[in-house]
Amino acid sequence: MRPLLAIFGLAAVLAVPATAFSQGNAPSIDNEYAVLQALDKISARVSRIVTRVDEPARFGSMDIVVRACRTRPQEETPEDAAFLQIVDDPPEEEEALVFSGWMFSSSPAVSALDHPVFDVWVVSCSDQPPLEDEDFGEMDRGTVSLPNSPPLPRQSPDRPN
Repeated sequence: MRPLLAIFGLAAVLAVPATAFSQGNAPSIDNEYAVLQALDKISARVSRIVTRVDEPARFGSMDIVVRACRTRPQEETPEDAAFLQIVDDPPEEEEALVFSGWMFSSSPAVSALDHPVFDVWVVSCSDQPPLEDEDFGEMDRGTVSLPNSPPLPRQSPDRPN
């Protein structure tokens, strides 16, 4: 009985992006870059991660790979969604897949990383790498660590509330 529940649970999880992401008839837009935000709960350090789809980024002991990053067309409600695979590889321990699924910029708690030390969530998707952010200053590819950073808005800065 449990394997069947796992199969139906997986089917339900895979169906969530299709129903939650397609409000209208317009197809979603695939993007090449993802902007993620990460929190180290021990040091309270907030970091901005800009990465290309299918290129790994490192944060703490985790390797993060964005497999897809999609936005809705401008005529629809703003939303960015990314399919992430996160592997934790702590020193002297075996690596483990700690997250594989869709994350939504407007609702980070819907599908969240469950990790005792780190939090990661999607900020935005774009077809070009963002060069500057008003809260973070100049951004580089990979991980940018910024001590004492202010909290970020849940939507990308260029979108109206």
